[in-house]
Amino acid sequence: MPTDGQYLRGTDDKLPERIELQAGPLSMCFEPEIGFLRYIRLGDQEILRGLYSAVRDHNWDTIAPEITNLRITRGEGSFEVTFDVSHVERDIDFKWHGSITGQSSGTVSFGMDGEAHSTFRRNRVGFCVLHSPAHVAGKLCLLEKGDGSSEEGRFPDAISPHQPFVDLRAISHTVIPGVQAEVRFEGDVFEMEDQRNWTDASYKTYCTPLVIPYPVEVELGTKISQKVTISLKGEVDPVGGEESGDTVLSVKPADVRSIPTIGLCIAADNQELTDSQINALESMHLDHLRCDVSLAEAAWEAGLKQAARQASAISARLEIALYVSDAASAELKTFVDVLGEYDVEVSRFLLFHVAELATDRKWIAVAREALKQFDAPLVSGANAYFTELNRNRPALDALDGVCYSLNPQVHAFDDASLMETPIAQGWTVESARSFAKKLPIHVGPITLSPRFNPNATGLDLEQAFGRLPSDVDTRQMSLLGAAWTVGSLKYLTESRAASLTYFETVGWKGIVDTEAGSSAPFPAVPDGVFPMAHVFTWFGGMSAGELLVTESSNHRCVDGLTLRQNNWVRFLIANQTVEPQKVRVNCPGLTGSVRVEMLDSETVERATTEPRGFRSRKDIQNTETNGGTFGVALQPYAVVCVKGQIVD
Repeated sequence: MPTDGQYLRGTDDKLPERIELQAGPLSMCFEPEIGFLRYIRLGDQEILRGLYSAVRDHNWDTIAPEITNLRITRGEGSFEVTFDVSHVERDIDFKWHGSITGQSSGTVSFGMDGEAHSTFRRNRVGFCVLHSPAHVAGKLCLLEKGDGSSEEGRFPDAISPHQPFVDLRAISHTVIPGVQAEVRFEGDVFEMEDQRNWTDASYKTYCTPLVIPYPVEVELGTKISQKVTISLKGEVDPVGGEESGDTVLSVKPADVRSIPTIGLCIAADNQELTDSQINALESMHLDHLRCDVSLAEAAWEAGLKQAARQASAISARLEIALYVSDAASAELKTFVDVLGEYDVEVSRFLLFHVAELATDRKWIAVAREALKQFDAPLVSGANAYFTELNRNRPALDALDGVCYSLNPQVHAFDDASLMETPIAQGWTVESARSFAKKLPIHVGPITLSPRFNPNATGLDLEQAFGRLPSDVDTRQMSLLGAAWTVGSLKYLTESRAASLTYFETVGWKGIVDTEAGSSAPFPAVPDGVFPMAHVFTWFGGMSAGELLVTESSNHRCVDGLTLRQNNWVRFLIANQTVEPQKVRVNCPGLTGSVRVEMLDSETVERATTEPRGFRSRKDIQNTETNGGTFGVALQPYAVVCVKGQIVD
């Protein structure tokens, strides 16, 4: 059975350390395990989401840092942090010395001095600076260019498909009236990209422009030195601290959203569903199962047949992703003949050409003619990230909807960065609607790890013995994974996505474990369910209702969603952190008592091994509301389902 640490975060690795630092009026924290300076704030106003130095190989894979020789010296409103970093993997061996200083004037400098101890290929080595769109989207900024000239810019509101700012020496923006924050770069040419394209909750300013060809060979002995300095301009009055106290969730009963249809992908292991797995999946009221059909490959018929059986077993429709080649006409004719043999309803067809980022209009026309007898929508877009859809628009007038997949781990992989991403998922839908207009937007597959690397410039090396595949994340079976799923459902629903397709049904990329338990080193829950399965069951139980927009006063700590069906209301609330949190919910019209079903470290073992017993247990005490308000205390990464009644 999983350990306490695995149930919490998918791993027994120690919790990441956070060191709080102060530079005059600026506060921030440093994470020594990854050399990450995070949440640089002036009072409750975030200036930077993060600042770190990265080594990325020829496939854009990030080489993990190993930090040693950490030293911290603190003064009155000042500090100095020094440390050494090694990035060593395969042929890569790059080492650097880091120095971070904070002055009482509110100036913070982060320097890196590095040297290559081997010859290797890289796509990037150096600093990445993150601004939070939640704080600066749409705001004016001042750009200092490489030649010393200045020009005015504006942080993008809709997600920018390409670099909004290039050739940067410095960028400044107003934090509070009369106070500007300047970020200055040294040691390379910097430019900015909109990381919301990959659902990072940030704009990233990085070194080495992408117009310079890559990968680049870094020769043994090459030295790289860079520096980033954050400073304040203007009169800084005493300001309050960061948001403190209970998080408040404010429900807006008049601000209503339709609930999207929810589905899962069929499991990649091609195993048949057991009775207990069918029962668990049926309880989620799933609309569809996604089946990927590569028509140019030989084995697609068996996979389609199995998908049809499984969809029928759980009373779901099929969402069929079709991959065609230049022989699309013949491929689709064969497919139509085979699909006609199965008694299964198709929710939609997703069409992709194996060699095109955006499926050409001619293939859409061929598919529409071939598939017309099934009377199902024809959808296309990007098989990979929103980035590809944003940069390569399909023939929208020829489609019934657009689609793209997403995952939270293209650029960063730590728990905190992963938990920041759900809000950015909603931003992708809003940006897609800016060009897709009234077309329905279908998001999926939604996974914790990338399904594949669409930007690879070389072959991936074989996984080392005993390591999980790159598309598997042990947080799949954790409370953290369940809390992330709550945030994902919230923001994608509030942004009016038409359908959402998550994960797989069974196994280490699923939400229900295999009968024998997933194979090592994945934590096994034999014939059990993962915590996120309860999130889908709670959400699916209200699929005939509607969602009420719910605002969090501090979404980085606690977030949640509200579902209403007739006079019944259901709140799904998640602690987004590894620290205990308290939350107060304000919902106009909420009356009487509420039933509080807690999924946390005390209940998670029963929830995974006895899912039905966990949800139907009798030992739950009701909590009285007061004027539509109630409070809940949440353990780390806890998820709570609160059920009550609302009166108009």
